Amino acid sequence: MEEILDRIAGLGPGRRIVAIAGAPGSGKSTLAAQLVAVLKGAVLVPMDGFHLDNRLLDPDGLRGRKGAPETFDAEGFVALVERLKAGGEVIYPVFDRALDMAIAGAGRVRAESRLVVVEGNYLLLDRRPWHKLAGLWDLSVMLDVAMEELERRLTTRWQGFGCQPAEIAAHLDNDLANAELVLRDSLPADLTVGPASISAAGTP
Repeated sequence: MEEILDRIAGLGPGRRIVAIAGAPGSGKSTLAAQLVAVLKGAVLVPMDGFHLDNRLLDPDGLRGRKGAPETFDAEGFVALVERLKAGGEVIYPVFDRALDMAIAGAGRVRAESRLVVVEGNYLLLDRRPWHKLAGLWDLSVMLDVAMEELERRLTTRWQGFGCQPAEIAAHLDNDLANAELVLRDSLPADLTVGPASISAAGTP
C-alpha cells in the first residue's frame, strides 16, 4: 500500500489514471476503494459498468460466461479511459449487482478531479481491443494471488450471496477460467503486489 501511494505521489501534476488489475477474487476492488479513501479528491471508476446486458448475452449463449472478456463492451471501455485521460468531466455507467445490469449515466468524474483509480480484471489484457489500455495508464498495479487462494475467496463470495452448491460450482468454473486468462495473458504491470500487501489494504 505504501509503495503504491509513493508511486502515485510521484506522478506529477495534471490528471493521472491509475489501473488496479487482477483476477476475480484478487482483492482489486478492496484495494482500489482503500486508495480512493486515503487520497483526497481521487475518484474510483470500476470496469464493471461495461458488462453487456443479459438481453445481449442470452441470444449468444453467453450468460454463463458473464465476466469473460467477450461479455464486456471493451471498445466502449477503452473510449471511456481515453476520455478520462484527456481530462474534463466524464459520465460513465455503473453496474448494479442487485439488478444484475449496468445503469447508464450513474457515475461522474468531475473536471477538477486529478486522480482516477480504475479497477477491473482486464486492464492489462494482451488481447484486442483491451491491449490499447496499456498505454493509457500513468501507473498500473497487478494483484498476484495464487489460484488456490482465489478459489477459496470466490467460494466464500458466492456462498455469501446465498448460492446453492451447483450454482457455486458453475460460478467457480467461469471465474477461475477468467482468472487463468488474467494471470496468463496480462501485460507486465508497473508494480505487482502479493497477498500480504492486498490483505493489508482490507478484506478481499
